[in-house]
Amino acid sequence: MAQHELGDFIEAAGLLEYDPAAITRIYAGHPQRLLRRLWQTLVPIGLLLLGVGVDKLLGLLSNQERARTRARECANLLVDLGPAFIKAGQALSTRPDIVPPVLLEELAQLQDQLPGFDSDLAMACIEDDLGAPVDSIYAELDREPISAASLGQVHQGYLKSGQKVAVKVQRPGLREQITLDLYIVRNIAAWLNTNIGLIRSDLVALIDELGSRVFEEMDYLNEAANANKFRELHKQNPRIAVPEIFEDATSRRVLTMEWIDGVKLTNLEAVRELGIDPNDMVEVGVSCSLQQLLEHGFFHADPHPGNLLAMADGRLCYLDFGMMSEVSRESRTGLIQAVVHLVNRNFGKLSKDFVTLGFLAEDVNLEPIVPAFESVFSQAIEMGVNRMDFKSVTDDMSGVMYKFPFRVPPYYALILRSLVTLEGIALSVDSEFKILGAAYPYFARRLMEDPDPQLRQSLKEMLFEGDAFRWTRLEGLVASAGSQSQLDLESLLDQVLDFLFSANGGMLRNQLVEAVADRLDAIGWTALQRFGRRLPRPLQPTLLLDASPSLNEDSYLDLEPIRQLIGVLQQLPGFNPDLVFSRLPRLIRERDARQMGVALAQGLAERGVVRLVKAAAGSPN
Repeated sequence: MAQHELGDFIEAAGLLEYDPAAITRIYAGHPQRLLRRLWQTLVPIGLLLLGVGVDKLLGLLSNQERARTRARECANLLVDLGPAFIKAGQALSTRPDIVPPVLLEELAQLQDQLPGFDSDLAMACIEDDLGAPVDSIYAELDREPISAASLGQVHQGYLKSGQKVAVKVQRPGLREQITLDLYIVRNIAAWLNTNIGLIRSDLVALIDELGSRVFEEMDYLNEAANANKFRELHKQNPRIAVPEIFEDATSRRVLTMEWIDGVKLTNLEAVRELGIDPNDMVEVGVSCSLQQLLEHGFFHADPHPGNLLAMADGRLCYLDFGMMSEVSRESRTGLIQAVVHLVNRNFGKLSKDFVTLGFLAEDVNLEPIVPAFESVFSQAIEMGVNRMDFKSVTDDMSGVMYKFPFRVPPYYALILRSLVTLEGIALSVDSEFKILGAAYPYFARRLMEDPDPQLRQSLKEMLFEGDAFRWTRLEGLVASAGSQSQLDLESLLDQVLDFLFSANGGMLRNQLVEAVADRLDAIGWTALQRFGRRLPRPLQPTLLLDASPSLNEDSYLDLEPIRQLIGVLQQLPGFNPDLVFSRLPRLIRERDARQMGVALAQGLAERGVVRLVKAAAGSPN
């Protein structure tokens, strides 16, 4: 290797964070290695693009089979070109705003399983990074890897304590190869952005986002920190396991963690042999993923079958925390609001949600997008959220995003990849599984429990149609929320009461007051009629007795809103009337509760006067 190339190699190896300017300085001044790699990459890429161009000119791409063959060739070429190109393909597989639907499907199947590298190089890396001979760190370490991927390979071993461990070792020269390929891909992206007018998205920004994530994945100290954070967030969940990290035997290029004995969720026979229902495991995984996404905002972005293991004790173990992502509280709230607008078929507000979430620029004309949303979602909503086909909807949405000026935010691209992968695993267990149906109870619980003002407003939108309160919606939400195993019943009940006595609950309070006033007025009038009938006949007020028909005994307690509210609460698992009675002191202290009492007294007085006036006037009603 020439002296200046060796200098490039060493300088690139020292980059701990993705820095496009630093990478440009390393390679722009020493073109020899760059030119060699350009020849290795651009020639096959150019030949593929030439073939696609000829097919397009001849009209062959209108044939779906031909288009799919070309898409498959593209995916296979990325695997041949190495780790950076594989990661770029995986990133593009979640970008329907850039990639045509057929290519999107092929890229989504990209796997980064590659042959392992020389064991001597792996042992040398361990000794170099940990600063000690392998034998002094591990009691035993298999030289041959048990698996290998684009960034590294895994060896089985034992610590001196006897603890069985998995040791992940990074590929030699990986950082240097990745930096060079990112430099090439970034320049290709810049050229495409400048010269191809059809590409709306900023491809350079996409490559920079990819570069940052790949550098995070290459730093095993970062992965160790992610694993520890994930374990801490889910420590209260007895069904989730995370391998212990042994930090004394961990560095940037070596990761030593607890060995986990388990089987892939997709290996149904092996899961059943453990005495575990695969459907139960899928439910645990879906629930945990939604909790990551909507509650913690810190989620595992690569839940492929190899990273999810069913354990003999009934726990689901997550592996590989190199690719994690965070979602801000605002984005989480925005996602829930979008679900509310989708369920309400309010496509105008749904299009504005996409602006809020960063999919559309604020100056984009939403008018043509609203009917496109209606076309995509209407039929699916008719079937009901629980039966909505997520893949079908996302495929249709891919066409909309490709047609209109959408820009998919990086966090959403990872969410989409995570959910699509999770649904694929679930479908291998249950062919009728619907990810949206599984997700809706969690959305419902968040909508009912979360005190966030924006979600309070979304709850109002869900429950009211004009001035009419939709009891069936409340029943549906409570029933869905109640199906969650981690439901906090007291918190949910407090939120229902908070909603009743909030500004958003004003119309519901009015309905309750009106219903109670009507019923008490009718009960009082019936009691007065009965009293009148017991008087001697000469003293019986005839007009009073004829003014209104008597109430049926069974309808005395038929206070519709109250009956329905209690009926809804009784659906909750573990509901006990004592939970309501224990809150009576709080209810009495509510300012709105006192106002409801005053309004009830006024309503009864008004109704009584009206009845007396009508009776005196001889009105039969």
